[in-house]
Amino acid sequence: MSSAHTVLNFERVEPAEVSGPTATPYGEWPSPVTAASLVSGAAGISEVIADPMQPWLLWWAESRPDEGGRTAVMRCDLRGGEPLEVTPAGSNVRTRVHEYGGGGWWPHDGSLFYVEFGDQRLRRLDAPGAEPVLLTGEPPEPRAWRYADGRVTPDGRWCVCVRERHDTGAEPVNELAAVAADGSRRAVTLWSGADFVMTPRVSPDGSLLAWIAWDHPNMPWDATRLHVHRLDDGRLGDEVMVVGRDGDRSLCEPGWDPCDGVARLLVCSDHEDWWGLYEADLGSGTLSAVVTGAFDVATPPWVFGMQRWAAGGGMTAAAAGMPSGDQIEGIGDGAAGADSSIDSLTMARVGPDCDPVLAYAGAGYRHETEVVALIGAGRGRCQRRVVRPARDLGLDPGLLVEPEAITFPTGPGGAATAHALYYPPANPDCAGPPGQLPPLLVHAHGGPTASARRRLQLGITYWTSRGIAVVDVDYRGSTGYGRRYRQALDGAWGIADVEDCVAAAQFLADRGDVDPQRLMIRGGSAGGFTVLAALALHDVFAAGSNRYGVADLEALAADTHKFESRYLDRLIGPYPEARDTYLARSPINHLDGFDAPMIVLQGDEDEIVPPSQSEMIVDALKAKGVPVAYLLFAGEQHGFRTAENIVAALEAELAFFGRVLGFTPADDLPVLEISGL
Repeated sequence: MSSAHTVLNFERVEPAEVSGPTATPYGEWPSPVTAASLVSGAAGISEVIADPMQPWLLWWAESRPDEGGRTAVMRCDLRGGEPLEVTPAGSNVRTRVHEYGGGGWWPHDGSLFYVEFGDQRLRRLDAPGAEPVLLTGEPPEPRAWRYADGRVTPDGRWCVCVRERHDTGAEPVNELAAVAADGSRRAVTLWSGADFVMTPRVSPDGSLLAWIAWDHPNMPWDATRLHVHRLDDGRLGDEVMVVGRDGDRSLCEPGWDPCDGVARLLVCSDHEDWWGLYEADLGSGTLSAVVTGAFDVATPPWVFGMQRWAAGGGMTAAAAGMPSGDQIEGIGDGAAGADSSIDSLTMARVGPDCDPVLAYAGAGYRHETEVVALIGAGRGRCQRRVVRPARDLGLDPGLLVEPEAITFPTGPGGAATAHALYYPPANPDCAGPPGQLPPLLVHAHGGPTASARRRLQLGITYWTSRGIAVVDVDYRGSTGYGRRYRQALDGAWGIADVEDCVAAAQFLADRGDVDPQRLMIRGGSAGGFTVLAALALHDVFAAGSNRYGVADLEALAADTHKFESRYLDRLIGPYPEARDTYLARSPINHLDGFDAPMIVLQGDEDEIVPPSQSEMIVDALKAKGVPVAYLLFAGEQHGFRTAENIVAALEAELAFFGRVLGFTPADDLPVLEISGL
């Protein structure tokens, strides 16, 4: 793929020769936003990192659906030059540690260290077009040793990283390892004193190593510890400090700031409810506020490689998660104000005086993710340079909706409060018929410890441009509203999240925004479980779409990967002690409640929610005679990555909703087989 941004050729629909928009039934509006446009030339940009030894080199990752979902690593010299792909053609940079991955690569002194998805072995690439050097040996079983989230020591001798071993005969072992960078394939275990580890970060002089650790049954957003030890030539020395022994906080995203020759250790912590940025005193372990407020700097570490703060050159900047979108604190003049979603921040240097450059991956409600460099950030007004532009979508601005952030009562008696982003239908060429209201698609995000995305999502525009309203619900348990709101789902998964999705739909119907008879619900993974529970236990929704959702909680507790194997202890209760609750909450045990038509979408290699989960609910619906469509995608894991499957899934959903709700989309859609209809 060319490093230049792609100009898409959307299907243009000629407007009728009338003044103003044409009255057209909701759901039948012709739209230039096709399912194919979601993936054609698309790139999921993430993990922007400045080279620690050559800080004018800016690196980032691009996930490309139209190249089979592979991830490539890009680089740009900020002193001049264009972005170029560093990884070999066809290479797929992706780790399977924790199954969700992330942090599968890191730069050092112009070289790229990366994990190849096919064999999970670590490599070093010294220049684009060079032959990669294997750094790790052949594991005893294919992909049994996996690596992630590393950094190279300043002398270039060792990669300090997370290693996950699947050859132990029990659950995988997660540990810190030092891998020789010279290609000798030497590796030593540094530390294995916890169930999980992440984010090993070497101090600028190489003398200290900081990392995060935690143990079952906690998830990394529940309770973690910050460890610091001395480090000497690939060997771990004495303990310097541990923060978080009491298990009362989530610490994440540690890193070092070389300031006046003294390395400061910064870390995010939520001990004051919100994930703020703090400095850790290496003597006492005391945390002092650096960037804090009624906002979350960090996000849940589902994947490795996330960092939403940067420091250097006397400046500290951090992404501050607001209800309507991110802001960057610490840059002075708000040059990043056009971006509502910040993926990662890094501090680069450029120019004869090594002026600081704050770089990040950011998106807005009118543009997809791009790589941005703020030249001279923190020193008065700074210059905003787009290093890697987003796609040129070529869309009429009238199609792009900035959502309304809504807050609404929920729960028994409306005693609780939940949040959502509401997207009304928008198409400059169309309007709904007089006296009619649009259908509503309720979106339940995954996780459930995740959040609605504050950025342009063509997957939402696909619906709104066709005359279908969308509400993206931040139900209780979502991130972005502090620790207490995140923990409001503890013991209540399948209850509070469902109540909030129902309440969001009823709030918009009562307000007169949407048709109460045409309410749909859609979600994937944990969001798919919410969909199933909503359809089984409530009569609010006329139809639903379940993407790889959980149908049997007991089966999930017994058949999932290590990272999430104790996740349900907090969300539902310890298993098997709370088995009765698992049975009571499982949609598969409430078949009498399923009356609404449903489409089910599933990957056949999903190890997080196995296909058996989807097939149980499909078989049950067929037996009951409820209309159901089932699509099983070969080669897909948890979430769809390849372009053809992303397109097929979205078009199938539109065709399904049209059939069961009685509208005829303007699109030429493939024939969808629906059992029972």
